[in-house]
Amino acid sequence: MILVESWGRFSILLLSLMVAYPAWGQGVHPKSGRRIASVMGVGGADWLEREEREREESPTKAIELLDLKPGMVIADIGAGVGYYSIRMARKVGPEGKVYAVDIQPEMLALLRKRLEQRKITNVEMVLGTETDPKLPLNTIDLAIMVDVYHELAQPQRMLRKLRQTLKDDGRLVLLEFRKEDPYVPIRPEHKMSVAEAKIELEDEGFTLEKVIPGLPWQHVLVFRKAAAPKP
Repeated sequence: MILVESWGRFSILLLSLMVAYPAWGQGVHPKSGRRIASVMGVGGADWLEREEREREESPTKAIELLDLKPGMVIADIGAGVGYYSIRMARKVGPEGKVYAVDIQPEMLALLRKRLEQRKITNVEMVLGTETDPKLPLNTIDLAIMVDVYHELAQPQRMLRKLRQTLKDDGRLVLLEFRKEDPYVPIRPEHKMSVAEAKIELEDEGFTLEKVIPGLPWQHVLVFRKAAAPKP
């Protein structure tokens, strides 16, 4: 999620983060040839909460497009400081649940403070790994990755685990900056095309159900479990 152009203090902040918080697990996806992007460290937490995010990404609209219902069980993979987790927790209500999964304990520590301040009790924090979200099997109605999938160090192994956590009618949703659109001011390795996502996920037992338009910079890519993963 790194801006390509000089956008004042935010671009300066992000440039410093690239130096101060180097990536781990970078490589190339063996199926699509996509370069795997660097991971934003905890030093970028303020960027996730920036005021401009509503204008640039329309997260309120994005959540509406997910069609969340009270009582649903959600997995927010790469939850960071819980920007989406907290908002989705309100949508699913006290009878629902959000698993906020991240591989950085420092991010989860920041999220814990936010949950305590807001007295939110239906978000469970989970320390995952690069290959395993550490979630219970066959329990998730919706797993979502917001500007996260392109940073997964080992996307194939993570997808196989995620597939096991979804209910039979569960959805996996990716929000990714549109690579097809040159006017989206994000570095190329932090964008994904529909074609790349389709190649990578369908190879791991998912089917692209639909692409939802309407956000300023991002695709909303909705996947379902295929009958069986490819051998």
